[in-house]
Amino acid sequence: MKAGVKLPDVTFRTRVRDESIEGPNPFRWEDKTTSDYFAGKRVVLFSLPGAFTPTCSTYQLPGFEKGFADFQAEGIDAIYCMSVNDSFVMNAWARDQKLENVQVIPDGSGEFTRKMGMLVAKDNLGFGARSWRYAAIVNDGVVEAWFEEPGLRDNHGEDPYGVSSPETVLKHLKEAKAEVTA
Repeated sequence: MKAGVKLPDVTFRTRVRDESIEGPNPFRWEDKTTSDYFAGKRVVLFSLPGAFTPTCSTYQLPGFEKGFADFQAEGIDAIYCMSVNDSFVMNAWARDQKLENVQVIPDGSGEFTRKMGMLVAKDNLGFGARSWRYAAIVNDGVVEAWFEEPGLRDNHGEDPYGVSSPETVLKHLKEAKAEVTA
């Protein structure tokens, strides 16, 4: 993946709260497309191996959540966290993390991740097919900047983290803005 590439068109199966539904589970299915999330917006998308995993829950997701205002100041409209997990898991993780700023996108079947070239086997951890860790700045559905962790391969023995961190992405945005104004 690289700058200038258009995101793949896929449909995501999401569960959304619907107050018209009574009972303990007031959610309904709602299909959302790549266009629904990315058209007409400049966003940060980051993808990670799994909801509730240590690096994802301790550093990456909380960092983007806490830094949302800083990203907005650099022209970002939304921040999306994607994982090859179903909507039930992603919604539970969002509740657990008390998200207010970052929106989660469930790529339950891994279709988007596969089309991005980022689907890897993590059978060595008992995960099955998952996303390699990356982040991107996406402008109107087109990759503007790409941040991929090194070592992309199946059953990698480590989970590298740094290139796709909120700090790295924010630094890039600030430097790009400074170049434009210089």
